[in-house]
Amino acid sequence: MIREDLAQIPTYVPGHHADHTLKLSSNEVAFGPLPGAAEAMAKAITTVNRYPDMGAEEIRERLAEHLGLDAQQVAVGCGSSALCQQLVQISAGPGDEVIFPWRSFEAYPIFVHVTGATPVAVPLKEGFNDLDAMAAAITENTRLIFVCNPNNPTGTLISQDAFLAFMNKVPSNVLVALDEAYIEYVRAEDTPLATEFIHAYPNLIGLRTFSKAFGLAGIRIGYAFGSPSLIEALNKVALPFGVNTVAQAGAIASLENLDELMERTEEVVLNRDRVAEHVGAGHSQTNFVWIPADSRPESPTDIAEQLHNHDVIVRAFPEGVRITVTNSEETDRLLAAWDASFS
Repeated sequence: MIREDLAQIPTYVPGHHADHTLKLSSNEVAFGPLPGAAEAMAKAITTVNRYPDMGAEEIRERLAEHLGLDAQQVAVGCGSSALCQQLVQISAGPGDEVIFPWRSFEAYPIFVHVTGATPVAVPLKEGFNDLDAMAAAITENTRLIFVCNPNNPTGTLISQDAFLAFMNKVPSNVLVALDEAYIEYVRAEDTPLATEFIHAYPNLIGLRTFSKAFGLAGIRIGYAFGSPSLIEALNKVALPFGVNTVAQAGAIASLENLDELMERTEEVVLNRDRVAEHVGAGHSQTNFVWIPADSRPESPTDIAEQLHNHDVIVRAFPEGVRITVTNSEETDRLLAAWDASFS
């Protein structure tokens, strides 16, 4: 009754949480919605007896203006993760291959397995996307490549020159998805932005989300942008009415408060540097820091357990520990727990 191959697919593991703890395991923000967004969502909830705008016309128009594109170049989905899944659906099937860096976003291999395609995980190089190795992994069966920039969970960036060299090696019939979920936290200048290169490379598509910096993780809305033909294909496999009315209203209102968004991300960036220096993490361009497993005597699991004993929840992977960075109050609490655990 159930596909046998599903038994081989790992289940996505979310960050854990308990009411009395400080949850720093899922890269969420400590702030609520941006000014105006809560009001817009409260107003929208009075209309939920009606189906949402399936075409998401207004939010797509606002996003197009925000990105400097046309509305026909923008699609929205139930979080950028849903759009990742749709990208796999439109490009790959049994016998095809999908390349992605590893370790990276945990859902990439899950989405690939579900379609029956073959996941090709390319190891990171010192925490960075190894674009040369990813290009070398391309075969005649490759249909899609995910590039996570900044990379989750290591927080590292690729350079613009390296990305362009990579794109010039990718066949034009292979789709490249530049996943920019954390782009609002980037302060480095030498990194590619999908908005700048989708016209030069019709096989390139960008992915962003309202779940991270915009603080709307609970209402699930993300967006993709690329050539009209790619957007049309994404919409063909989208779940009907998948982006609800409240999510659309919250996203529209959020785009009207970009100055406040920048102020919030600046606070996170300052705290990010504090945390990185305090715990000995590498430099990050996201709202989290990464502690490689080989950088400390304790194992990642031990680090997470010690912090949990002081009511702080972080995310342990075999390769290291990821710690979300939020506002100053929560950062003070994190650093106090760190000192109590490891000083």
